[in-house]
Amino acid sequence: MQVTVFGATGRTGRPLVAQALDRGHEVVAFARSAAKVDREDPDLTVVEGDAYTGGGVAEAVAGADAAVSVLGQTDEGPDDLLTVAGENILDAMDEAGVDQFVTLVGAGVRKKGESVTLSGRVMGALLKLLARQVLEDAKAHVERVRVTDLDWTVVRAPRLTDGEGTGEYRAGDIDLGFESVARADVARFVLDCLEGEQYVREMPKIGPANASE
Repeated sequence: MQVTVFGATGRTGRPLVAQALDRGHEVVAFARSAAKVDREDPDLTVVEGDAYTGGGVAEAVAGADAAVSVLGQTDEGPDDLLTVAGENILDAMDEAGVDQFVTLVGAGVRKKGESVTLSGRVMGALLKLLARQVLEDAKAHVERVRVTDLDWTVVRAPRLTDGEGTGEYRAGDIDLGFESVARADVARFVLDCLEGEQYVREMPKIGPANASE
């Protein structure tokens, strides 16, 4: 499978690219600076561009079987990064005939009528208070993705940590509160979704294997 990764040089994108290559996929790593891609592999292609402006996006998805966005907000970045970059990615996928898309957002993005634990409600209130624009951007991005005809999956994760992870996780319609999950395990789940065509047109959550972690 040829997979295009947006956010390839980010803290989640790096393990995602590495794991995808290790699993035998061809990877197109999309980055604003090619110099930040620190892995060399015959199955790795680097496309330099800016997903927010749309520069290079069409080139990155041309010939791909699937695209993944693990773009994340930064203090220096635009408030509507996911919304605008996501629109550019979706438009390019439509033009190129790429129909499988996985995107990563925070667990604060809810489905209508979704049951939320007490700790989850507390976390949601904190997000609205401390990171309202980030949450609103993610919500708008997800709303746009959900109305497409793509085989989309929206992966929702709680607080992310660095490190190799455990290789084990819970996923699906699970309860989340103050847990954290390793970025490497999120990368594993994203690839599992792609390879097994799991959770198509669904919004699974991912958390640590041990709910008490």
